[in-house]
Order: sequence, then C-alpha cells, then structure tokens
Amino acid sequence: MNQTQQITVLLREWSEGKREAFNELLPLVYDELHKQAKRYLRKENPNHTLQTTALIHEVYLKLVEQKSVDLQNRTHFFAIAANAMRQILVDHARTKHRDKRGGDDVKISLEEIGFVVSNQINVDLIALDEALKRLEELDVQQTRVVELRYFSGLSLEETAEALHISRATAARDWAIAKAWLHRELTR
Repeated sequence: MNQTQQITVLLREWSEGKREAFNELLPLVYDELHKQAKRYLRKENPNHTLQTTALIHEVYLKLVEQKSVDLQNRTHFFAIAANAMRQILVDHARTKHRDKRGGDDVKISLEEIGFVVSNQINVDLIALDEALKRLEELDVQQTRVVELRYFSGLSLEETAEALHISRATAARDWAIAKAWLHRELTR
C-alpha cells in the first residue's frame, strides 16, 4: 500500500472514531502540514512570534480534540487543517493585539491573497478574518475557496476537489471573493 492509500485508510478509520488512527496519520502528513504552516507564516509580519512547529502542534491539538470527523480524502483533511491554522493565527493576533493595547497588528499584503492592486495595501489578519466572517454570511462556498487557496495554498484544482465543485466554479468563486474582500478591506 502506498502512502496516499495509507493516509486515506487512516483518515477513514479516524472518521469512524478510531482515535489511535490519528496518531498513526500524523507522521504521514507532518511534512505537508509543515509546508502549509511555513507557507502561511512566510506571509505574516516578520515580527510574528508564532513559529512553524508551534503552529503545527496547535493544529494537532485542535484536530485531535475533534469528536466526530467526517473526512472524505486527503485534500479535505488539509482543508480542515487550514481552517484550524486560520483560527489559531487569528487568536494569536488578537491576543498579541490585546496584550499590546492596540500594538502591532499582524499585517498581510492584499497582493499575497492574490489581489491585483495598484499599490501594496496592508491589512491586519484580524480585519481579514472579520471580512471572511461577513463573506461567510453571504456565501459559505466563496469563504471556503479563500480558506483553501490562501490559508492552505491549494491550487484551483485541489480546491475544486475538496469542495466537490468544478474548477470553473472554484475559479469564479475565487475571483468574486477576492474582489469582495478587496472592497471590504480598502474602505
């Protein structure tokens, strides 16, 4: 059995409630989680205090706490991990912001989300999270596309697969969500 098949079997077992399957799964997906976390943290403020390994460990704790997990495949697992990373990083940014009473917000470039803007506009991670929550009230699928593309670094094809939609739909939702977020974040 190759590694992809082994991951699928372990994901299925974990979904069925076998918690020990998650412990067997982690070493198989650790490298990809590390790449995902590193890719995301590279987009963060250089003064960001959360390290890649710490982020992965926080994701592990969030995932292992899940009572009922219904994972369809490897892509779906990494989508859930991306969502967990987003929550952890936003919580971290809020704590840092609160600790410094309005101190250094975690800034990210809109260009890094894929927006085409004439000049580089920075927004803080908390503002992006709040905008994504507002977008989720309007269109859950577009929000998931942003999470998968930006937070998880999935391609349009992988995003479409994870959401069980066509690539064209994923591309359209990505374009619409980027435009909507651009408008929200540059008001």
